[in-house]
Amino acid sequence: MSDAKPTATRRKAKDESAFEDRVLLGFVAAATIAMAWVSWPFFGAILWALVVTIAFAPVHDRLALMMPKRRNTVSLLTLMLVIALVIIPSILVGTMMVEEAVTTYNSLQSREIDIGKILRDIEAAIPASWRAQLDRVGPSEIEELQKRLSSFLTSGLQLIAREAVSIGQGAFSFVLTLGVMLYLTFFLLRDGRHLTRRIGEVVPLRSEQRSALFNKFTTVIRATVKGSVIVALVQGILGGTLFAFLDIRAALLWGVVMGLLALIPAVGTGLVWAPVGIYLLVTGSIWQGVAVLLFGFFVISMVDNVLRPMLVGQDTRMPDYIVLISTLGGLSVLGINGLIVGPVIAAMFIAAWEIFGESRAAHRQ
Repeated sequence: MSDAKPTATRRKAKDESAFEDRVLLGFVAAATIAMAWVSWPFFGAILWALVVTIAFAPVHDRLALMMPKRRNTVSLLTLMLVIALVIIPSILVGTMMVEEAVTTYNSLQSREIDIGKILRDIEAAIPASWRAQLDRVGPSEIEELQKRLSSFLTSGLQLIAREAVSIGQGAFSFVLTLGVMLYLTFFLLRDGRHLTRRIGEVVPLRSEQRSALFNKFTTVIRATVKGSVIVALVQGILGGTLFAFLDIRAALLWGVVMGLLALIPAVGTGLVWAPVGIYLLVTGSIWQGVAVLLFGFFVISMVDNVLRPMLVGQDTRMPDYIVLISTLGGLSVLGINGLIVGPVIAAMFIAAWEIFGESRAAHRQ
């Protein structure tokens, strides 16, 4: 009887402790969900602050070695570098792009740019044997193609102009979001390693599993930024410079479009430079068309084929189809934020299953 009473007491204490742990876990989950809900309006700011912090961490670390006891100064200098290299150029390019988009849209509306005339010029340049095949299609189909092409261009330019107007009307919101991103970046640069260590201490995973997930997370973000974004930037600059050199209208706008398309694997900038080159050829601008096609194929595309595997594929070690699906899916669900979130989710998915498989294999042994 004397042994039964302490045993019952210990069992009761154990049950109470388990109940308290469940209550605490529920409270932690509820507080986390509530915090996510409150922070959701600034999801983009938080995401890009994290991305910028990871991308510029090597620069911050080098400055920290030079000034080991001046954490605030090092973080502030890194932040100023971010503003000078990323924020200011992005705002300037975005402003000029919107101006070109509005001008091009107005030209479409006023018939200064006549899609019908462009298609007729292309049709007139087609060889007679090909034109006979085209005549079988019928004029109604050609007119339908003209309408759809004009509608596509108009809708795209309207979207750019509308987004520009919405940003202008929501200038306070834009400035607030940008301010939150920069403010948060400063503290992540300064305290990021400490925060990562604290988070790692409370995540209920073994140290090797936790390290594998954290390393995969940072590797994918760094690879996406230094790979996809740099590739897109280089391709957009090359394409825009080529179009400007050949005096093609709205060269900056087309350069930005090529840069955005370069962010999507397997799609690429060829959707812009290939049709432009063909149009120049069939409308009599032979050397310009040849220049666009040759430069697009041997220079712009080679940037993608050479740099992307070097900067992205080797770091992430993800199959191309996974990168494509996760990037397109992320963009469709979260817009520009999905460019980062999509590949990160895919990498976490692969890493989680690899860790689970290794854990199962270890238990079988």
